[in-house]
Amino acid sequence: MEYLAIWMFVVMTALLLLGFPVAFTLLGTSLFFGLLGFGWSFFDLLPLRVWGVMTNFTLVAVPLFVFMGVMLERAGIAGELLEAMALLFGRIRGGLAVTVVVVGALLGASTGIVGATVVTMGLLALPTMLKHRYQHELATGTVAAAGTLGQIIPPSIILVLLGDVIGVSVGDLFVGALLPGLLLVGLYMAYILVQAWRHPERAPAVDRREADIPEGTSLPRLVARALVPPMVLIVAVLGSIFAGIASPTEAAGLGASGATLLCMARGRFDRRILREVMAATTQLTSMVFIILVGAAAFGLVFRGLGGPALIREFIFALPLGRWGILALVMGLIFVVGFFLDFIEITFIYVPILTPILHALHFDPVWFAVLFAMNLQTSFLTPPFGFSLFYLKGVAPPGVSTLSIYRGIVPFVALQLAALAIVVLVPGLATWLPGVVAAR
Repeated sequence: MEYLAIWMFVVMTALLLLGFPVAFTLLGTSLFFGLLGFGWSFFDLLPLRVWGVMTNFTLVAVPLFVFMGVMLERAGIAGELLEAMALLFGRIRGGLAVTVVVVGALLGASTGIVGATVVTMGLLALPTMLKHRYQHELATGTVAAAGTLGQIIPPSIILVLLGDVIGVSVGDLFVGALLPGLLLVGLYMAYILVQAWRHPERAPAVDRREADIPEGTSLPRLVARALVPPMVLIVAVLGSIFAGIASPTEAAGLGASGATLLCMARGRFDRRILREVMAATTQLTSMVFIILVGAAAFGLVFRGLGGPALIREFIFALPLGRWGILALVMGLIFVVGFFLDFIEITFIYVPILTPILHALHFDPVWFAVLFAMNLQTSFLTPPFGFSLFYLKGVAPPGVSTLSIYRGIVPFVALQLAALAIVVLVPGLATWLPGVVAAR
């Protein structure tokens, strides 16, 4: 009985790796081991825990940010951004790939939905890059990696969830993740430009005469029309949080309303669009919350059985030191990301590992940003990287799965390099929140 919590964790991990649904695995193992450990009195505790999850005001931001992202996707923002940015950067070597990174960052800041971003850019940008003779590996790697930027660039759903799980202000996380997100964008762009300089045949320039500019429309006007509306929305959402005018949940409501108005201004809003957006939002939100309820039940039982104490004693007994334990924690999250989704890792592993980092007196905002950057790699690492699945589903017939897997390797390395830089320079994640808090 002393090691019941460890057996619970092993059984849960084994069932997940065997492919059982996450929510039912969490709830099933929680009920079984809860009955073993606490008897029938366990059912007196569980409803209170679930009620606490469902009445959490911070988590209301999740459906609102999902609604904002889906509505912007339906408004056709991504297509216009890609077209305008391609005209702006396409004349330099690697310009199309740089365009994909810039648009991925903008869509990440405005939608935060990785699947929608990867699919949209896979449909619109990938065929164009291949048409202009881009190397398959560079093209697919750029699209897949740029689509994951929404995980670290605020406002991000994963930052909302991490803030709730770790117990830090979501607003501080949004501010803290801003510079690391821009660092990652800069690393992607630098890698692409270096590749284009060393191997011009992999990322050739695009002749401006091949661009399809509408009759009577100047390039600056086209770029402004595509860029200004989403930028205004991003500034309104993040600015209201950074200035202390609105909480993240209130800012999410502002973003959802702004996205709807933007869709109306583009003349694409109707009852069908609204119904599709609401259905997609309900589906994604339900998926997140049913996993969250399962994770809450799992956490209740695991902590009640003394699981965190057992893991803490085991890790502190290792001859690693403070920074060695941090490296072990980050390495564990990275490896688990090969097999599990970021939501599962956030609700299962992060609550177990967070007390260890708290006990070592690491800044919670800093290591929450590290978790977010690490979780971002789970979208790109095979065999279960969701960005790879999304991209393969929409890629042209000539693009092989091997090309996609080979293409993401440098970008995963860049993500790990960015993670190491933030570890070595904690101020990248902590300086800006301190500035905002001092105002």
